[in-house]
Amino acid sequence: MSQAMVQYSSVVAIIGDLLRVRVPPTLGDDPAVCLGDLALVEDAGRSSLAQVIQLEADLVALQVFAGTKGLSTRAKVRFLGLPMRVTYSANILGRVFRGAGQPMDGGPDLSQDPKVTIAGPSVNPMRRLLASRMIRTDIPMVDLFNCLVESQKIPIFSVAGEPYNPFLARIGIQADADIVVFGGLGLIFDDYHYFRTAFDDAGVFSRTLMFVNLASDPIVERLLVPDMALAVAERFAVEEGKRVLVLLTDMTAYADALKEVGIAMERVPSNRGYMGDLYSQLARRYERAADYRDGGSVTILSVTTMPGGDVTHPVPDTTGYITEGQFYLHDGAIDPFGSLSRLKQHVIGVTTREDHAQIMNTMIRLYAGARDAEQKQAMAFALSELDGKLLRFGRLFRERFMAIEVAMPLERALDLSWQTLAECFDPDELLMKQSLIDKYFPALPAVVA
Repeated sequence: MSQAMVQYSSVVAIIGDLLRVRVPPTLGDDPAVCLGDLALVEDAGRSSLAQVIQLEADLVALQVFAGTKGLSTRAKVRFLGLPMRVTYSANILGRVFRGAGQPMDGGPDLSQDPKVTIAGPSVNPMRRLLASRMIRTDIPMVDLFNCLVESQKIPIFSVAGEPYNPFLARIGIQADADIVVFGGLGLIFDDYHYFRTAFDDAGVFSRTLMFVNLASDPIVERLLVPDMALAVAERFAVEEGKRVLVLLTDMTAYADALKEVGIAMERVPSNRGYMGDLYSQLARRYERAADYRDGGSVTILSVTTMPGGDVTHPVPDTTGYITEGQFYLHDGAIDPFGSLSRLKQHVIGVTTREDHAQIMNTMIRLYAGARDAEQKQAMAFALSELDGKLLRFGRLFRERFMAIEVAMPLERALDLSWQTLAECFDPDELLMKQSLIDKYFPALPAVVA
């Protein structure tokens, strides 16, 4: 007898969105239940999909996707004998799905389309290549100073109130990726509507796929969104050779969902109430980023909010150990000192213009000098002629490069950097290679503020 034909009614507990049912360890010669299997929970004419998340002797813990509200211990559980799957076909681009995988955009039914298992084993590491190709975003603080590289996993560190959603949407719209897979975690409806409208208005919705868990949706579905997004992204990359950019917001909400489920399972919490496997849970998702031999690539860009601006909070702190740098969004702009891309050296000056590395280093060095000059000015110290030049440079740097609304190709950003340097400094004040100065420094008079 198959699992799908057997109903179990020995529900022993309902805690939060978790349901515990007593199940015999075996069914004939086979295990009755496997970790990750789907089940159908039926009670008083209502059916809810659930997933096995824990096996302990003859007790099976299930996450009920639609929540347990309205369920009783008289519920019957029928195990389906298969893991959670997500639709993968040519028809899913330009569509929006809920956290449990059902379409939420009113489009055509996709129940007959092929499906792939989520959260399965990752692709053979022998098929992976060293990151070596840049993803252009036309955002100068990214392309010029901290390049986004194919197969990179990198978060946006921010706090509540910062414009990280507009920043993430702009990258999704402007990035030169073949496909963008968006995963929304605990979004309010206004934010969901903003992302969908932004992609639609920019004309890129046909290459975009959205998995969305709203704040009003069951928290259990929030845990499925990254796995669904990454499972589909891997298929597009490996089987169709696509360059896929995965956008996830907000991974702190994902970690909070893990904490809530862990507490319901009566697990012993670790740092600040988060479970001890937080690192493993996050790494399992982030490590899906890869550049595939004879295929495409999967690049992951996520948002990680820092409660109270605390970078030592368990979620951003753990994320920093897994990922390859971060974009630090602060005061409505990308902070050049808090941001870092650990893979940028693979593309800067290699696949970009020869002056890229020198411009990047010089601009940041001079902006650091401008910040020091601003502090001297605020404290009423006497300013030198060089301090005046640095102050002017600092103002131009913020206006021309740091605002997240600024958009320009990398080559234009490099030319504008040379122009900004020429407006503020003499060539011998730049401390750059003379050959680059001779080639790129424009014939503009230096201006002292």
